[in-house]
Amino acid sequence: MPHATNAGVEIRYEVDAPDAGAPAEAVVFCGDAGLGAWQFGWQHAAVAGPHTVLTPQTRGVGRSDAPPGPYRVDSLAADLEAVCAAEGVRNAHLVGYGLGGTVALTAALTSSRPASLALVGTPPAGDAYNADGVWADPTDPAAVEESLNELLSADFREAHPDVLSRIAEWRLAEDADREAYEAHRAAIEGFDLVDRLFEVTTPALVVHGADDTVCPVTAGETLAEGLPRGEFRPIEGARHFVGVEASAAVNDLLGGWLAEHASAAFE
Repeated sequence: MPHATNAGVEIRYEVDAPDAGAPAEAVVFCGDAGLGAWQFGWQHAAVAGPHTVLTPQTRGVGRSDAPPGPYRVDSLAADLEAVCAAEGVRNAHLVGYGLGGTVALTAALTSSRPASLALVGTPPAGDAYNADGVWADPTDPAAVEESLNELLSADFREAHPDVLSRIAEWRLAEDADREAYEAHRAAIEGFDLVDRLFEVTTPALVVHGADDTVCPVTAGETLAEGLPRGEFRPIEGARHFVGVEASAAVNDLLGGWLAEHASAAFE
């Protein structure tokens, strides 16, 4: 697994590139607080192939370094910048979930690399995000299973018990420990772009579960309204893991978004 270094911190990541001769447009996933790379699976499969896909492991997660916290969102954005630089990516479409969405927004303010943003369950400021709603102790199987009751709708849980079991297994194997999670939570609690959203001129697709209990749908509305080129797309009936339970709808939105915005950045 390749790695990039930011101020002495090694960030591990995966690269999935298309076959030789196929168009290669970089899509980079940015993860939610404390979650392992499993969270990207539903959208990764939809964009890999026509695009080169980079999947960094956020500091504190997986095989990336876990320096002592608290973390800051701008440090996480610098990690992302280091990964893109290591792969020679000049422009990238950033797909961020929760905390990862705040990282993508910050990257759009501090770097020329972002070509577009897709922000899933993302707040404009940390006070609109309940990080405790995402957390589940990866050493406690019962707590991990219980956490899914708030992160996924009752309808989805009832219809897809097999998916719940797989997510629980992945969370137990891949999610951050308590110390790293607290460092992530500090990062998002210290985040506030409400008064600077007008500076983010990168095209931004804001996707939000209408029944999200971690980051209320009103936060997504506020985010989209404040972004000069923001477009808001709520997904009715879905909660914070909207990319899981409404993967078909989210993938359709993401695919259309990339088709609309990819070409100009890479001509």
